[in-house]
Amino acid sequence: MEWVILVAVVAVAGYAIVIYNALVRQRQMVSEGWSGIDVQLKRRTDLIPNMMETVKGYMGHERETLEAVVKARAAATSAAAGNGPEARARAEGELSSALGRLLAIAEAYPDLKANTTFLEFQQTLRATEDEIQMARRYYNGAVRDLNIQVESFPSNLLANAFKFSKAEYFELENEAERQAPSVKF
Repeated sequence: MEWVILVAVVAVAGYAIVIYNALVRQRQMVSEGWSGIDVQLKRRTDLIPNMMETVKGYMGHERETLEAVVKARAAATSAAAGNGPEARARAEGELSSALGRLLAIAEAYPDLKANTTFLEFQQTLRATEDEIQMARRYYNGAVRDLNIQVESFPSNLLANAFKFSKAEYFELENEAERQAPSVKF
């Protein structure tokens, strides 16, 4: 009889260890996913000053659009400093919208569209937007897996005991912002 109780206690303890380790693994995957998003968003914001220098000479009288991009970049950069996914998504959505407007206006400037630096920027921006989208999918998948484990029985018992919490998805609020800026000319 004592032997059966000992086996049951060891089995429960072993199961608790497996669940705890799975929760830790999921939390680390969420952190890794967020890091991937952060790297790609930083890459995009780093592209903007070079693009602005190229565009300024051609679009001098489009000052309002250029200033909107600069302002949105500054907001995205400041949102990167320790803010969660919701605040970061809002700032990045505004930056995407501003870039989209800038690229749409750029279509009216044939010399700009033919500029090799601007063409290189377009290709790099498209690749970066694709990387951001892939990083966002990875992160949101990791968040989904963690959240399922945090909310599911019996893992929720350990999650609550060890203060594991649900993570936020990285989602853009506006449907138009979900689309990468068009860089076709």
